[in-house]
Amino acid sequence: MGVLQGKKALVCGGSEGIGLASAQALAALGAEVTVLARRAGPLQAALAVLADAHGQHHRMMVADVLALEDVLPDIGGAGFDILINNSAGPAGGALLEATDAQLLAVFQQHVIANQQLLQAVAPHMRAMRWGRIVNIISTSVKEPIAMLGVSNTIRGAVAAWAKTLAGELAADGITVNNVLPGYTRTQRLDQILKERAAAAGKSEDAITAAMLATVPAGRFADAAEVAHAVAFLCQPQSGYINGINLPVDGGRTKSL
Repeated sequence: MGVLQGKKALVCGGSEGIGLASAQALAALGAEVTVLARRAGPLQAALAVLADAHGQHHRMMVADVLALEDVLPDIGGAGFDILINNSAGPAGGALLEATDAQLLAVFQQHVIANQQLLQAVAPHMRAMRWGRIVNIISTSVKEPIAMLGVSNTIRGAVAAWAKTLAGELAADGITVNNVLPGYTRTQRLDQILKERAAAAGKSEDAITAAMLATVPAGRFADAAEVAHAVAFLCQPQSGYINGINLPVDGGRTKSL
């Protein structure tokens, strides 16, 4: 029997990349997983690869985190024990050049959406006196990343949001933690490589080599390695780990 047998998990951005890998890791531990994303096709493909060795019935939910109002009642009524907040990062660029509209849209996508989801799932978690909330954000909350100005700003806001909630919800048996992926082989990394190559007038291979030179492990992460950290924080044995930022970055982050 898996350690998460009988638990229900909602994984946002669960149709691909780190979100899908996290859904797979939680399912392998016995959780019944609902994957949420904007497009039905990729969600159906995600369901097809989720492990069901423990007899779970996995589900999908089509929704955009920028417009959650219609699905929040269903989320609140589903009895989720685990919430994985995961949403695509914003486009790169200097913070000085960011518009009000860009900042507001990304704040809505990450902070407001997380808050809406929290308020939907918290009543069940508090009633059960058990819950796990994990936010997949970025190492930029420890060290801002050049030319990701909007992302640095909003990811920091999510980290502060999570740390505040960790204190508010701990007495109810609910933990709130952040996983900070480093350079991970996903569509997001492909986007960053293209943007940096175009901005610098260099090849993507040159940009890749420069990025890897800053990683002691000398390689990019697999999404499954980040998902392992997510699943670890969701296990019952991790109940005394609360309010932390856990980098999964091959040793790249220099701060303690």
